[in-house]
Amino acid sequence: MSGKSSITEGGTFFALLRFALPLMAVNLLQVFYTSADMMIVGLSGVGDAVGAIGTTLPMINLIVNAFMGMSVGANVVLAGAIGAHDGEKAEKVLHTSLVFSVIIGILAALIGMAVSRPVLSVMGNRGELMNLSVKYSVIYFAGVPALSVTNFSAAMLRASGDSKSPLCIIGISGLFNVLFNLLFVLAFGMSVDGVALATVLANILSAILLIVRLAKRKTPYALRFSKLRLNKKALFSIVHIGVPAGLQSILFSVSHLLIQSSVLTVNNSIAGADAAYQPVVKGCSAATNLETFANTAVNAVTQAAITFIGQNAGAGNYKRCRRVRRSAYGLGFCTATLSAMLLLLLHKPLLALYGVTPGEDGTLERIAYESAAARMMIMMAPYFLLAFMETGSAIMQALSRPLTATAVSVCGSVLFRVLWIIFVFDAVPTLTVIFISYPISWLLTGTVHFIFGQREIKALEKKQAQQSSCLQ
Repeated sequence: MSGKSSITEGGTFFALLRFALPLMAVNLLQVFYTSADMMIVGLSGVGDAVGAIGTTLPMINLIVNAFMGMSVGANVVLAGAIGAHDGEKAEKVLHTSLVFSVIIGILAALIGMAVSRPVLSVMGNRGELMNLSVKYSVIYFAGVPALSVTNFSAAMLRASGDSKSPLCIIGISGLFNVLFNLLFVLAFGMSVDGVALATVLANILSAILLIVRLAKRKTPYALRFSKLRLNKKALFSIVHIGVPAGLQSILFSVSHLLIQSSVLTVNNSIAGADAAYQPVVKGCSAATNLETFANTAVNAVTQAAITFIGQNAGAGNYKRCRRVRRSAYGLGFCTATLSAMLLLLLHKPLLALYGVTPGEDGTLERIAYESAAARMMIMMAPYFLLAFMETGSAIMQALSRPLTATAVSVCGSVLFRVLWIIFVFDAVPTLTVIFISYPISWLLTGTVHFIFGQREIKALEKKQAQQSSCLQ
């Protein structure tokens, strides 16, 4: 292995690891926004506050991820342009992406505010849980334009090989988020509205700082405010990759909505809709939030793989793409396994941060804790399968095969989970039946992604060899 290790040359595993670590830290900090919301709102004394945020997130993710998937397209297109040393194209992609981020951020905010109450009602939210959920989601959506700019700006920096700047900037805004949470909840006596407002302010701060960083870069494709405009060709390239990624996120979120609705069904059968608070919802919300820490760690590996494979594919270096692919699978497995083991070992003190503790038998506290523990055990033990699936999907996107990645994910995960809930859960309506559908779908989807990724790289290598032969 050469002493030099970078995106397009040298060793792959440790280069990928060094690039992924700052991304991991960024992702974990972003998750900490929501975690801080749920932990601190638990101090407000409002029984359904934690459950309100937890039950709202699938609906928020449905709308936000539908638009934020476009940032994947921006990342892939910019990485390819940089790998091909096409400075002019990179410049157009960057400025088009930022303008586009504002447009879709505003659209997502307006749609989210309009549909929050009806969607939450269809999911089965009622009474105080409904009122708190709507209040949180409407305020959260007001800050989505800033969140959109943050995601796109961070994607632009990652695509150019800079994964450290987003870490520093989101670290700063994350600290402010926690301070605002404490101020609004403990000092001003607010509840879900206070933590939602804190998240909005933190997103605005991170968006401003990332824009400043892009403007100060000393590269041919640095941000120049005078060049902010939509370029049709660049926009088409971004949308070509981004729309399937967004569609994939939408469909995943639909399955999560259905599962959340099933969790509410179990909750009502165990505790009753008129309980002091909804224990199964609270427990599952806390466990789900903890799982996002492991998920974002894995996601950092997939984001790094997109940048590495995108730049090397742009340079026509398909042999290195193959090496990066192997390293990404290995690093994803290690990351998922270590993250899951850590969460399982520390699940009691971590759940206690959300107010979920083992109470006496038959109490709401006991129901909440057992629900959370059941979810974590079923999901975390085979968590390496999630990395297997996510890495395969990211590789197909980086190789400019987003439609294939989406089709495989929809059939292997979304459709499978929907059918599982309709037929299996309907016959055996338990939490165990709900959660076991996840690892099964990860294995099915990941296997097909792996096969397709292998075939795609072989096809690209064969095409390149034929072109070289013709030139000779």
